[in-house]
Amino acid sequence: MAWEDVPAVIPTQRTPWPVGPRSRTAGVSSFGASGTNAHVILEEAPVLTETTAVERPLQLLTLSAKSEAALAEIAVRFEAHFTANPESSLPDACFTANAGRTHFSHRLSVMAEGPVAVVEQLAAWREGGAPGGVGTGVASASRLKVAFLFTGDGAQYAGMGRELYATQPTFRKALERCEEILRPHLAQPLLAVMHPRGGVSSLLDETPYIQPGLFALAWALCELWRSWGIEPSAVMGHSVGEYVAACVAGVFSLEDALKLVAERGRLMGSLPAGGGMCAVEAGEDWVRAEIEAAGGLELSIAAINGPHSVVVSGAETELVRLVEWLEAEGIRTERLAVSHAFHSGLVDPILDELEEVASRASFAVPRIPLVSNLIGREAGEAMASAGYWRRQAREAVRFADGMRALWARDVRAFVEIGPSATLLGMGRACVADDDAVWLPSLRKGREEWRELLTSLATLYMRGGEVDWAGFDRDSPRRKVSLPTYPFQRERHWIETPAPAPRASTERGGGVHPLLGRRVGSDRQVISK
Repeated sequence: MAWEDVPAVIPTQRTPWPVGPRSRTAGVSSFGASGTNAHVILEEAPVLTETTAVERPLQLLTLSAKSEAALAEIAVRFEAHFTANPESSLPDACFTANAGRTHFSHRLSVMAEGPVAVVEQLAAWREGGAPGGVGTGVASASRLKVAFLFTGDGAQYAGMGRELYATQPTFRKALERCEEILRPHLAQPLLAVMHPRGGVSSLLDETPYIQPGLFALAWALCELWRSWGIEPSAVMGHSVGEYVAACVAGVFSLEDALKLVAERGRLMGSLPAGGGMCAVEAGEDWVRAEIEAAGGLELSIAAINGPHSVVVSGAETELVRLVEWLEAEGIRTERLAVSHAFHSGLVDPILDELEEVASRASFAVPRIPLVSNLIGREAGEAMASAGYWRRQAREAVRFADGMRALWARDVRAFVEIGPSATLLGMGRACVADDDAVWLPSLRKGREEWRELLTSLATLYMRGGEVDWAGFDRDSPRRKVSLPTYPFQRERHWIETPAPAPRASTERGGGVHPLLGRRVGSDRQVISK
């Protein structure tokens, strides 16, 4: 063979191989005497570099087994491992356990800042306690269907998403993308409004900023959930939240959606003051009858959030009269902190312009099940039109019907995508069932990453399919040595029975002399 013409070298002695600009690659061959041929291509390991990325404040360790006994044993092994290695890297250990092993039905999760905290929590759990960072569950045998619920007006607050913005690159990238698209449509940069210095922002409570802010936060949260492999089986939004749901379902692009929401907020902010909204603890038909009984007030049903939860919207003077009427009958009411009377006749002056703005968007039929606010079930191609979004601003939000439609689709896990757990509370009243899983992304006044991680852990323990490699895609991780699986060993050998006593061949033993003996045969068969 003309080796001088081959761009490869077969070393016959130790040869220096200095590091160069390109990765070093080698082939190793083995030819066995019995005919076995094997060839392995090796490449040098990548150089590990220090990262300046902010580490997550909490780590999530998941353990699983095929039985409850095996799960308890593997927890003991991990407790011993971290006891012996208190300075080890918990992020690397979590990555190895989460992304490097098969996940069985019996599951356990631990949230902790470091190895010592893992030891403390596992020890408390082993002793029968209920430490806050430990959860257990048995995954459903069937695929768990998940719905994303997108929060509407009134849930916003200054600083929402600040912690995730600082620690989660996927979230930060999505939020910055939204801000970039919105720059020509807002007087102030969105992030400066959402995350003001000092933690107070009057602008975030103004309609032109509320709606884009809620959309951007929800979109970034959705991108984070999806980067972890959590894909919704169906989506539904409440009021302005329906724009995010439609965007996720592919009805319009992110650019078109943000332009629509910004214009919707601007138009609604241009309406004159004097409108309000009120939550009433009663059913829809009863409230309609009471509005007539109170003197035929010019009010609208803005939302049906549950079997006994209705929102009324309209002129402030009319609303005050209704509240006084209802309170005299002992009906609970609650005024909502809103700037205008949304979903009422007071928004009629802006509907033509809103429809004209919507007509500039490029629409498509939803790619995944999208439950409509207007009819409380899937609307399909009807949502891919400017006319739908005109009606969506004016007519009632039929959230309760939508929840029942999701339940009928066998959805059993509900993730609220927004700054609060508002929709989860209403949803529980619509489909009261212990089988449902209610998972907030954020809650005001709570640590954002802890809240989000708790929901992810709960979803995992109920059988949610998580892409654990995707979970750590933004962080440099390496696999480390961890305790092995505690197989519950059982013997399945077939036990050989004790040999039967040989029959006696002595005459007079009462047994034929051939019994108990092996005899041959000349294999001849006589047929006649």
